[in-house]
This record gives sequence, structure tokens and C-alpha cells, in this order.
Amino acid sequence: MMVLREGNNGFTCMPGNPQAVADPPMCADAAAMQWSADFKAHKAKPTNTEPGIIYMRAGATQRSDTDPHDITSRPIPIGPHWMIMWPFDPKTTGLPATHKPSGACIMWAGSPYAHLHVMGRP
Repeated sequence: MMVLREGNNGFTCMPGNPQAVADPPMCADAAAMQWSADFKAHKAKPTNTEPGIIYMRAGATQRSDTDPHDITSRPIPIGPHWMIMWPFDPKTTGLPATHKPSGACIMWAGSPYAHLHVMGRP
């Protein structure tokens, strides 16, 4: 992972690769960086002990709203958004499990990597 700039406010920003699926430019705090490292290492569940925050002002692309490890489905473009990296459940929150152009949802619901996804500029 290439770090664009280490901040002095607890966030680290990475330029990503806008030409690649699931490699967006983003900024994340330490807890979210741990969550992301666990995800990339295919750990059974994230090990962060507090909620993390990630924001993607330029949006992103992903393969699935439900399967965190899907690498074959067509890319889904997503507008600017921010995320809280903590295990959320759509059944207890009342939030949907698929994203829309606005509002909030639980991304990858049912997996240990489920998290809150909020559309709009952070």
C-alpha cells in the first residue's frame, strides 16, 4: 500500500489506483487501517478494538455488496462515501444490505467484515 500522506490528525491517506477495481484513493484512521490489513490478510475477522473511519471523496468501485472476497463480478461504481469499520448487522440497525446513491447501508452484511457505509461527501 502506498501512503500518499501521513496526517497529523490520526488519518493516513493513500492515492489508490483509480484504474483498478477496489483500490480507491482514501483516507483512514488507525483502527480502519487495522481492519483493512486484516481484510487483505484474509483473517477470519477484523481485530480492531474500536470503530475505524474511512472516507473516499472520489468514490470507489467494488464487485459486490454482499461478498467481500468477490473478484469476478462486474465492477459496481460507488459515489463519494465514508464508512465506519465495525461489525454492524442490518437486522439490528434496520438498514438495507445494498447501497443506493444516497443514505446508509450495511456493506457485506452477514460476513465478519460487515460495516456501515454512508453515501455522500464526508
